[in-house]
Amino acid sequence: MSGEEEENAAELKIGEEFLKAKCLMNCEVAIILEHKYEQIQQHASSESDPSSQVSQVFEKSLQYVKRFSRYKNPDAVRQVRETLSRYGLAEFELCTIGNLCPDTSGEATALVPSLKSGGRFVGDPGNEKIEKMLNDLSLIKKFE
Repeated sequence: MSGEEEENAAELKIGEEFLKAKCLMNCEVAIILEHKYEQIQQHASSESDPSSQVSQVFEKSLQYVKRFSRYKNPDAVRQVRETLSRYGLAEFELCTIGNLCPDTSGEATALVPSLKSGGRFVGDPGNEKIEKMLNDLSLIKKFE
């Protein structure tokens, strides 16, 4: 972004480095950290090496993402990402919607204003596309 342009997440003006960045939902981070935790535990049980102990920061991070993960099943997590990707969301929009799981289109656009200003859902009478997207997510959660 040039120095003259002001960043504004509501309009997807978040800087080039953020537009290209890969974001992860809490549930994806939980899966990764859980896998790493299991590896550390296996390594710790086979050796008495103090470096194979889990740090307090790691444990707190794992607890946090597990607590705030809306989806627990790895297949459901994959489905959420695939479903939201079909709607052409930016990475941070996808992760915000996936993490917060809004119930209504009004809630979704209040949490992620760029849904309306970003162009993908402009002209969506009655927010039907957003409602469809949220319904798709609720079905995944329901059958998880």
